[in-house]
Amino acid sequence: MLVRMLIAMSVLFSTFAHAGAWENYKSRFVMPDGRVVDTGNGNISHTEGQGFAMLMAVSLNDRQTFDKLWKWTESTLKNKDTGLFYWRYNPVAPNPIADKNDATDGDMMIAWALLKAQKQWRDNSYGTASDNITSALLKHTVITYAGYKVMLPGANGFNLNSRINLNPSYFIFPAWQAFADRSHLVVWRDLLRDGKKLVGKMGWGNANLPTDWVALSADGKLKPADEWKPRTSYDAIRIPLYIRWQEPQSPLLAPWKAWWQKYPREKTPAWVNVLTNETSPYPMNGGLMAVRDFTLGDNPGEPQITVQDDYYSASLKMLTWLAERDITQ
Repeated sequence: MLVRMLIAMSVLFSTFAHAGAWENYKSRFVMPDGRVVDTGNGNISHTEGQGFAMLMAVSLNDRQTFDKLWKWTESTLKNKDTGLFYWRYNPVAPNPIADKNDATDGDMMIAWALLKAQKQWRDNSYGTASDNITSALLKHTVITYAGYKVMLPGANGFNLNSRINLNPSYFIFPAWQAFADRSHLVVWRDLLRDGKKLVGKMGWGNANLPTDWVALSADGKLKPADEWKPRTSYDAIRIPLYIRWQEPQSPLLAPWKAWWQKYPREKTPAWVNVLTNETSPYPMNGGLMAVRDFTLGDNPGEPQITVQDDYYSASLKMLTWLAERDITQ
């Protein structure tokens, strides 16, 4: 009897371990209705989280969860006037969608996940939905400015005429590559080319790294955006993730590698202020560390999603795993 119990428990634990990361992620952050909860930000939801989880679901062949995520996103956050998505949903606010702007990283993640779903499950409705979103992105958020083709962080509020504010962590290079391959539109390759040119010029301070938010002036000059702290921080961490995901040997990874290799792994600072060179008094959490390791070429495989991981840390762990799978397939 004891032997049978031990065998049964062994099978149970091995099954759980096989699907552990995604199952843990779902149980922690995906609500029964398909809403993804940002546990580090007052349990709000946003298109970033919906897109992240949709990408995870299709990459791990979980169509049931994918459809649930997509249904909630489309029915709750879709802006029928623009074809994009309201970026933020606060379930306890009198008006859960007070800000009617979009966030292009979330829009892109959703569109990219839908495109992957069309290929994965041979259902053209996903591809049509993706095409509609990418067309809306091109219409409402892509401009030529200072000689560069750029995608603004949202349809409204970022073009200030004499300058534009950019978030380089919204340059999702593998998504742009997928949209280029799908549509054969030159604009996506222009975004890829110019996005990389811009990132290559975004280096300040001892770290020589981009900040979370960057201002591009009409004369082509770049500097940390005035409206945010001049830090390489929780947004900018995604820049090397997306660079390596699309181009594993990209020379744009060199400054990140050089900066992080100055520190023992467990003492790598979570952020750096590029104007003062001040670093965070605390080290990277698990999600930031996963991107660091991935950038440096250390691919540990399926991550452990722990109780210490909030939504964002867990998401970064999962995304680096998906990127690693894509690169090695």
